[in-house]
Amino acid sequence: MDFDWSTLFTRAEPLQLSPWAMLVIVAVAALISIPRASWQIFGLFTTLVHELGHAVAAMLTGRVVRGIRIRRNHSGEALSVGTGRAVISGLMGYPAPAIVGAGQLWAVFAGYPSIALFAGGVILVLTLLVIRNLFGVLVVLTSIAVSAALWFLAPPDVQTYALLVLGIALLVGSVRGLGSVIAVHTRHRGQLATSDAYLLYRRTGVPSPVWLLLFAVVIGGCWAGAVWAYDVYL
Repeated sequence: MDFDWSTLFTRAEPLQLSPWAMLVIVAVAALISIPRASWQIFGLFTTLVHELGHAVAAMLTGRVVRGIRIRRNHSGEALSVGTGRAVISGLMGYPAPAIVGAGQLWAVFAGYPSIALFAGGVILVLTLLVIRNLFGVLVVLTSIAVSAALWFLAPPDVQTYALLVLGIALLVGSVRGLGSVIAVHTRHRGQLATSDAYLLYRRTGVPSPVWLLLFAVVIGGCWAGAVWAYDVYL
């Protein structure tokens, strides 16, 4: 079957979405990303996006990604080597779900959901080249399967609504991740070695609260950008 690649870059019809419909979408996203039972599953995807944030930032700053691992307890790691700025890579983990979520919402509101879905699928497939543990492979393959089902089986309107739900859920997930790392610094200091903010402090000497604040600023900016896109395009 031939595919017209030009359709990826063709702007879709403006999305007709009432405030009530948006509230329903937000509610569905909340059901995915807030209850503990659903978070046990969706949180793994958020962790994957977190680690991909580290990996992409590493590559963009001249480092070589050696591998990504995702674990059942929602922890993970992205290993990179090289002379590039490791600080930028360390910074981009917690904000990554918010950046991706806001980007997906912008793409949908601006009329380019096909690009968002296609790009996400390609990135997931390429991730198989650097995933280094079996459970991580399972998480990536499951994500690819969902993306492929949307791409090949779902009609355009279903794709659009699915991307909206996913984008909002990732934004919520970014807040959950930020809350978790703040809790490590305030209530579970025995786990400081798992905190990106603490690792950045060890590398730079800049106190951990500064990095936590920077995480919060970027995540908050992504939320503001998503709301702005909604107001402008809808």
